[in-house]
Amino acid sequence: MTTDQVYFNPWDPEFRANPYPYYAPLLAGPPPVINLMTKIALVARYCDVTEVLRDSARFSADRGKIIPAPQMEQMRNRGPFKGAPTMLTSDPPVHTRLRRLVSRDFTPKRIREMEPRIREITAQLLDVTQSKGELDVMSDLANPLPVMVIAEMLGVPPERHETFKRESDMIVSSDNTTPGSLLPASSHEAVDSMRDYFSEQIEKRRRNPGSDLISALVTAHDEAESLSADELLAFVVLLLLAGNETTTNLIGNGMLALGRNLDQLVLLERSPELMPRAIEEMLRYDGPVQATFRGALENVNLGGTEIEAGTGCFVILAAANHDPAQFTRPEKFDIAREPKDNVAFGEGIHSCIGAPLARLEGAIAVGELLRRFPRVRMKDPDMKPSYKGSFFLRGLVTLPMTLQ
Repeated sequence: MTTDQVYFNPWDPEFRANPYPYYAPLLAGPPPVINLMTKIALVARYCDVTEVLRDSARFSADRGKIIPAPQMEQMRNRGPFKGAPTMLTSDPPVHTRLRRLVSRDFTPKRIREMEPRIREITAQLLDVTQSKGELDVMSDLANPLPVMVIAEMLGVPPERHETFKRESDMIVSSDNTTPGSLLPASSHEAVDSMRDYFSEQIEKRRRNPGSDLISALVTAHDEAESLSADELLAFVVLLLLAGNETTTNLIGNGMLALGRNLDQLVLLERSPELMPRAIEEMLRYDGPVQATFRGALENVNLGGTEIEAGTGCFVILAAANHDPAQFTRPEKFDIAREPKDNVAFGEGIHSCIGAPLARLEGAIAVGELLRRFPRVRMKDPDMKPSYKGSFFLRGLVTLPMTLQ
């Protein structure tokens, strides 16, 4: 394979709408290194993706270690974290410290305790849908449910939920701004609004702590000095963004896959015990996160390609989940598929800490939707989906379905 056989442009709307055909050449050979503003290795094969994600000593999540200082400063000013390290963008020991602080709130026991409340919220949302007699999966269920769940964990009142989702979508959409271009004013406004709000909430929790997650992080900052002020604010913003966007996309992309594969939708309606497998297949087939980023800290041979120190790596999770070397007939959506480890939520030390919560929310949302409306079908099976403006976080704008 030569680089002229590869087309990879995350800022091309057509590419973002359906990137999977473009992954096929990447799965056919060693990772190519292309010029995408700078040298970038495209890591797509399952074996290469898992090697990179498991090797934090040679492949860094900290972009500041490989991106020149002027460019890095520009990226920090554009982003919602303003340069503060997060679990997504740090290496040990910083990553270890940050993850440990929040791990107690995402234990299996804690997730199980949340199930009744998630079911209650889902039922409330579907009650509204039933009264309307029509359904848009995104606006009626996939968008509000995850943001309501994570907002309650953070101790945010209901009147702020819609604002959070709107701000979150604006921030995610800014990923589609080409390097060197100015971010839209709406993105800056969303970042400032979210950070200002959480700054106020942090100060309130400092004066009057509660049992919510923000209070726990404030206590860690004040008593153990485990978090700097900037880290604390970035941590809370990350939890809000990551805690709702991935689950929203899981529900939306999963329902689209079911709607386009009517035999699988009918099978799941008839055999709800397949839901755990169905969720894994949704994650594998059209996952909520297309790719993540790493940087090579030293010269390394990856899958037959010599990658120089300082080279950025697009680690394409969605391509790895379609690798025929790992998954039989990967282009077929099959909810009865024998599960194999997919990398939809990453791998290694940076695997998504909220993955069990996302899986639970997805299973409840889809399961209750099919139980409540057993004849739900896509309004237009031939619809051309519209995706929000981010390659990295793959999510639908709308998904109309009929309740019949």
